[in-house]
Amino acid sequence: MLAATAPILIAASVFFLALVAVRVLDRAFEQYKDRYVVRSMNELSDMFLFVEPSQLFLLNLGLMALFATVGFWLRGPAAACALAVLGFFAPVGAVRFYRIRRLKRFEGQLSDALQQMANSLRAGLTLPQAIEHVGRESSAPLGQEFGLFVKEVKLGVPVEEGLANMATRVGSEDLELVVTSTNIARTLGGNMAEMFETTAATIRERFRLEGKIKSLTSQGKLQGVIVAALPLGVGFAFNWVRPDLVQPMFDGWYGYVLVGIILVLEAIGFVLIRKIVTIDV
Repeated sequence: MLAATAPILIAASVFFLALVAVRVLDRAFEQYKDRYVVRSMNELSDMFLFVEPSQLFLLNLGLMALFATVGFWLRGPAAACALAVLGFFAPVGAVRFYRIRRLKRFEGQLSDALQQMANSLRAGLTLPQAIEHVGRESSAPLGQEFGLFVKEVKLGVPVEEGLANMATRVGSEDLELVVTSTNIARTLGGNMAEMFETTAATIRERFRLEGKIKSLTSQGKLQGVIVAALPLGVGFAFNWVRPDLVQPMFDGWYGYVLVGIILVLEAIGFVLIRKIVTIDV
């Protein structure tokens, strides 16, 4: 009797566990979808890139499938899993790269914009009028941000709140300094034209120091890249010259573990070198 009912109980247990696992994975998938779409849409909208949420999510899944297919075609299931993970994070990395590039371009435009605003204030314009004038003559991304600020002010948003919203969208420390100084000057009184000129001079001096530091640390960064790439290059060279000595390493799991440890140590060394030669101004 017990022997006859044991397979039924085992099958029922497996079915119940599978049902619970499917429900948990489905709920986790929906939560990830909502969080990923909301976070990505907020980041893209802050950069004036408007994409449909469904298209963004399908793009993420499509890149995962593409990378997994390429990995399976090249090296089998292990490479497929590794490249699928890479495809999973590829859209997030692309958005972050574009945001960093956009921020650098905005900060490069900000010093000239502050000088133009100072000249406009001396000509008798108010602060919103000066920002509108500079925004019309500037290219993206500064022109976009200043234009959105002007639209918010015209719709009734206070100037201080509009400036704070712009600083939050852009995420620039220089712009936050400008916004804080402007709000203090508007509250307590002060020569905003002179304040803008001083801030612009400070930003230009910081850019000059960053360029000098970048030139002095470029050799260290190049050495970090060479040191990190040298073992991989030697490995590929050995595989090309004597494949009979390299291929046996991938016949068992220990070879993949060894390669994984090497890659982790190389990544740690590269990150440490980058941190040593990176100096914030």
